[in-house]
Amino acid sequence: MTVELLANIPSPPQGVWHLGPIPLRGYALSILAGIIIAVLWAKRRYADRGGDPEVVLDVAIFAIPAGIIGGRLYHVLTDWPKYFGEGGDPWRALNITAGGLGIWGAVALGTLAGLLVLKYRKVPVAPMLDAVAPTIILAQGIGRLGNWFNQELHGGPTDLPWGLEIYRRVDEAGNAAPVSGVSTGEVLAVVHPTFLYELLWNVAICILLVWLDRRLRLGGGIVFALYVAGYTLGRFFIELIRTDAATEVFGGLRINTVTSAVVFLIACGFVFALRKRRREAPGDVRGGAGADAAAPVRD
Repeated sequence: MTVELLANIPSPPQGVWHLGPIPLRGYALSILAGIIIAVLWAKRRYADRGGDPEVVLDVAIFAIPAGIIGGRLYHVLTDWPKYFGEGGDPWRALNITAGGLGIWGAVALGTLAGLLVLKYRKVPVAPMLDAVAPTIILAQGIGRLGNWFNQELHGGPTDLPWGLEIYRRVDEAGNAAPVSGVSTGEVLAVVHPTFLYELLWNVAICILLVWLDRRLRLGGGIVFALYVAGYTLGRFFIELIRTDAATEVFGGLRINTVTSAVVFLIACGFVFALRKRRREAPGDVRGGAGADAAAPVRD
């Protein structure tokens, strides 16, 4: 019994720290870390394809806030009873620090914002999508650590050695505070760490995308399509393990399970349609006036 207990994964004793009056939230820091790593890596990948890495920053300036808004909108719309149903609090819909970002809305609105920037800059879309695809799914994996800090979005009870310990957290007055409180050391449950399952899946897909891209020199947006297909495939099965409250459709299916299946099929269609596309020449990546000054492909 002792060996099994020591093998369990502990949750952080708290998810919020205070630097004077400033709260430092593990959820926000995880997302921020993912964004920074994704942007820096995307600049390198885009430059390797012959593009101007500064265009990545132009895209990020608009895509990141749009993605956060889109992620929150998706979460609120798909979990609307929590905010607008009986006993709900509509003002909580604006409290993004407590968690609740839907990756579907984040990718959709963030991608739309990025496409508009590229259209304005007269830069081809496909090379940028292929450059950022592995970086996005890596950022998603890093961002999942935020759920670990918040002790949320986990699976049901398990006696597996990698079970996640969920602690009782309280505020200074001793009241239950699952997100903002500090652990008392009391273990409330040992559950499936679905945040970790998704993190590992995302890292695996990231590595696979980079390997396929380098080996086959993929282009035309197929790397991005593979990213969407790979992510949704894993998310479909992870959703079947999760036990947190969620909107259900079609007689008991979690809405994210259905979304995963639908988006997976659409992505597979794009993969099939784009299967013969190969990486664009450097001059085709920069587009506009920058085509003549394109750098050689280094990847």
